[in-house]
Amino acid sequence: MKRTLFSALLLYGLVFFSACSTDKSAEVGAEGMNAAATAASDAANPVVDNPNVASETEAPNPNAPVMTFAESEFNFGDIKPGTVVKHTFSFTNTGKSPLLIENATASCGCTTPNWTKEPIAPGGKGTIDVQFDSHGKTGLQNKEVAVRANTQPNITPVVIKANVLAETTNGPVVQ
Repeated sequence: MKRTLFSALLLYGLVFFSACSTDKSAEVGAEGMNAAATAASDAANPVVDNPNVASETEAPNPNAPVMTFAESEFNFGDIKPGTVVKHTFSFTNTGKSPLLIENATASCGCTTPNWTKEPIAPGGKGTIDVQFDSHGKTGLQNKEVAVRANTQPNITPVVIKANVLAETTNGPVVQ
């Protein structure tokens, strides 16, 4: 029994160490298999060429659109609990090619962005409307909206702030 167990362990060790060999010259036809796997991987994950995004070896595109905000942060100040407030952020495309906003996402479900959907020509203006619902919130609130566009960098943040007053039976209390 011991001899069978020892033989099985020895065989397992030989198989294990031979399978982990780093000697590539012993592999026959590996280039063909690796090439097929690489081609299949490339077909599954196509590379999207965005001329406005620079790689590590390229300089940034000097003709890329530029989103220039009149203000990138807005403070509502003190607001009553349950209040819904809205602010419009205005921006200008100060770049040399049309600006297209792909998406705008808020850091919280209580904040809803809405943005200009059509391309903005160089020199043109657009807006991002941000609505904040203070229902269920108290105290200082700081919410960010990430605006994804064909700019460099491709994400530009805008921020809203508010102080949601505490609710009491006699009305809000200023803290």
